[in-house]
Formats: sequence, structure tokens, C-alpha cells
Amino acid sequence: MIEAFKNVMPEYAKDIKLNLSAILTEEGAPDLTQKQIYFIALAAAFAVKNKNLIDALLAEHHQLSAEEITAAKSAAVIMAMNNVYYRFVHLVSDKNYAAMPAKLRMSVIGNPGIDKVDFELASLAVSAINACGMCIDAHANELMKKGISKTGIQSCVRIAAVINAAAFAESIAAI
Repeated sequence: MIEAFKNVMPEYAKDIKLNLSAILTEEGAPDLTQKQIYFIALAAAFAVKNKNLIDALLAEHHQLSAEEITAAKSAAVIMAMNNVYYRFVHLVSDKNYAAMPAKLRMSVIGNPGIDKVDFELASLAVSAINACGMCIDAHANELMKKGISKTGIQSCVRIAAVINAAAFAESIAAI
């Protein structure tokens, strides 16, 4: 449960504890549904590979279907590949790489097994964690085309930021 996860966080992570409580609510993540909030948080937790946070999120939110849990994993995994590749394409000084075909299989993006907007939200969150500007732009633009507001997009990235910080705080607690 999230409360149990927060209770073991050290005092130096007090702001993160408070932010974690806030961003997991519709009031704290405007323009997103409660289900989207937990789905985004779960994908972000998979991306940062924090089992305790994953378990806490899964225990907290029972509305996520098996397909949605699989899709959260899929978003984390496919973005782990795409974010490295497209970050390279974006950052390399030789822009000829951008014209070359990626030749990477990524069919899950076209058929994620859940609502495509929700998958895009998860992909945006993971891309923000992985710092791929090219992917961030692509997912944010796609979400705006599908009717997600800038506030909803910001909420998505705020969830990713707090999940990343919560996992980081737990990982350094024993140091």
C-alpha cells in the first residue's frame, strides 16, 4: 500500500512523500482520471524498476485490469528501447541518422491492448523519466491531438517525476 511505502521513506524525502500523496489524486493530477493516474504511476514505477513501489501501487488500485498492467509493462519496456534510440538520433551531430529507418519492432505502440490515449500517457511518463526529448515531443503532440489538455500532460509528467524521486529516495535510504 502507498501509505506503507511512504511511511518507510526517510525524513529527507518529506517533500516527495507529500507530493506522492498529492499526485495520486484527481485534485493533484488535474485533467486525468483516477485510473489514468494509477496507470501512469505504475508504468513509471516499472520504468524505474522499483519493486516495492510497484507492489504498493498494485495493492492500492484494484481497478487496473490484467491488460492494463501488461500495457504498463509494455510502455516501460518499449520506451526503454525507443528512448535510447531516439535520444541518440536527436543528440548526434550527424543529422543523417534521422533519415535512416529505425528498423526496430514497436508494434505494441499501434496495438497496446488498451485505450491508446492511456498508452500514450504512460509512454510520455516513461519518456520523461528516460529524458528523451524527441519522444516527449512526439507523445505530447499525439496526446494533444487526441484531446488531452496541457494540464493533463503536465499532470502526467509530474506523476513520473514524483514516482522517479520516490524510487530514488528509497534506493539511497540504506546508504
